[in-house]
Amino acid sequence: MDVNVVFQPIGRKGKVCLGKTILDVAREFGVDLESPCGGNGSCGKCKVKLEEGFFEKYGIDSKAVNLSPFTREEEKLLTQEEQSQNYRLACCTKIMGDVVISVPNESERGKQVILEAAKRKLFQLNPAVKKYYIELQKPTLEDYRDDFTRVRDALVDKFNHLKKDRITIDYKVLTSLGNVIREGKYKVTAVLWMDREIISIEPGLDKKIYGASVDVGTTTIAASLCDLSTGEILSHASGLNPQIKYGDDVLSRISYCGMNEKGLEEMNDLIIQEINRLIQEMITSISVKEAYIYDIVLVFNTVMHHITLNIDPEYLGQSPFSSVVTDELNIKARELGIKICEGAYVYAPPIEAGFVGADNVSVLISEEPYKQDKMLLIIDIGTNGEIDFGNSKMLLSTSCATGPAFEGAQIKYGMRAASGAIEKVKIDKISLEPDFKIIGEDCWYSKSRTKMAKGICGSGIIDVVAEMYKSGIIRTDGTFNKKTGSKRIRKDDQGKMEYIIVWKQDTAIGNDISITQKDIRAVQLAKAALYAGAKIVMEKMGVDAIDGVVLAGAFGSYINKESAMVIGLFPDCDLKNVVTVGNAAGEGAKIALLNVNKRDEAKKVAKNIKFIESAAEKNFQTEFYNAMNFPHAKDNFAHIQYILDNVPKF
Repeated sequence: MDVNVVFQPIGRKGKVCLGKTILDVAREFGVDLESPCGGNGSCGKCKVKLEEGFFEKYGIDSKAVNLSPFTREEEKLLTQEEQSQNYRLACCTKIMGDVVISVPNESERGKQVILEAAKRKLFQLNPAVKKYYIELQKPTLEDYRDDFTRVRDALVDKFNHLKKDRITIDYKVLTSLGNVIREGKYKVTAVLWMDREIISIEPGLDKKIYGASVDVGTTTIAASLCDLSTGEILSHASGLNPQIKYGDDVLSRISYCGMNEKGLEEMNDLIIQEINRLIQEMITSISVKEAYIYDIVLVFNTVMHHITLNIDPEYLGQSPFSSVVTDELNIKARELGIKICEGAYVYAPPIEAGFVGADNVSVLISEEPYKQDKMLLIIDIGTNGEIDFGNSKMLLSTSCATGPAFEGAQIKYGMRAASGAIEKVKIDKISLEPDFKIIGEDCWYSKSRTKMAKGICGSGIIDVVAEMYKSGIIRTDGTFNKKTGSKRIRKDDQGKMEYIIVWKQDTAIGNDISITQKDIRAVQLAKAALYAGAKIVMEKMGVDAIDGVVLAGAFGSYINKESAMVIGLFPDCDLKNVVTVGNAAGEGAKIALLNVNKRDEAKKVAKNIKFIESAAEKNFQTEFYNAMNFPHAKDNFAHIQYILDNVPKF
């Protein structure tokens, strides 16, 4: 008897035989769990959590009785609290019915590769938070000023640019001010936000000052820790957005909030916990206390913005897709439950409109198209793709519901960019045999013959689809060519066509790694949404050609731009003018963290850019339909025509 199993947050799912252990199924699905003891129940490292309830998205009623009873090993290695919260050891637990299993970060083997911007931007260092060391005069019967006035006077006397009538103090800091001053023997370091609010007071001279930036994506979250005194990036951390279990896209999460009494609370708790985990991971790596994190910048699309800030996103799901607020926000971190310095602020850049959020504003202040004459098309590839088009005279933006295919979440053997992920693919046109490169390996497979492959990440997905089209494995409409004679092209267990990239004996998961017809369709839908959005903004601008393309996104630095154009990810352009910049939203967040002037720039950009609701345009469906083909049903691609001319015709 087969049962349904889903692993979260990666979203890997399938049917398995009743009675298999969770660890065996995880290995079968390519979910890499820690199991240093080899699965004999002695190390306790393969902890997973059963998610109880009915999951409408999967049609699964996941409950505790669908797992085998607790074993002695589990009772010994799991705390009572863990047992009460449905934690199990994957090696000891058998699957007896439909289940949804969450894999905690500490149980995952292999760290995600942080995909940073391709090139660090030059900027002026001017953070929102600065430290000022002062020495106070001790109080006397003649000098009976209160402690706060004493601090404020000392700051203004020593630092001429500070204004006495502007300086305030955080309430939490005020409650301990007297003790700190005396602990420091009237020598203290004041931490000022925007040179106007004291957000921390520390005894003596203390120069340590750090800040964090976090790009909260629909599928992935990437964080950086910076030294605010030097601008140096000290640490990175990333992970999957744990909200994925409520749906791959933003609309499903809006729906969950609306249909469940505590839906918003649940999703907000998840994201705040993950932000705190990433911060802890980063500060632990450099041995710093969380109290030394004095500023944090969060960027996100509009739905993630609302949920992270605990704002009901209900009306974003209804036309005309209105947000509750579009202005920039400065919120005390403690109000959100983010564990950094108690008096610190969280800065959220302004939102443009609709689903184009603060993350797109962050991309713009990083790439600065508003300072250029060229007509640039900027595509931020993610679950919710954003497009900007224009130059210094005018900028238009739109959003596209691309889904998480390019991030691996809708692909059968898709995975995030971690060790073991196939990141590059080539296919021989004659033999139709593939070659590939794996993250963590220096050589291509044909040279190394390594058996490390576990799945395929975003850049590899774009590569393999482009290579399949170029070699005639799939036709221009995305369907498989069944007359190739290659043993790698076959029907899967559901009778659907697939192309085998790696045979199971050559993988680390014991399964053939393939690209299926369903995977191809997911890529077509994603790229068609982006292409159609680009055509709409080009039409609105009154131009039929572009001067340059900027590819941004979590895996932007790793995209093969030729492969991207071959599948029709964007309109024709000279490949010399196509650049990949990596996580530009994350880079913009870091720049806003390190240069407060960029926050003013963000405000101006968000106000001046014109948002187009491309999906509501009358010709969107036509543009989308035509863009489903590889590379396109009608548009010419002069700059890669030499490639297209050599595509086999069947």
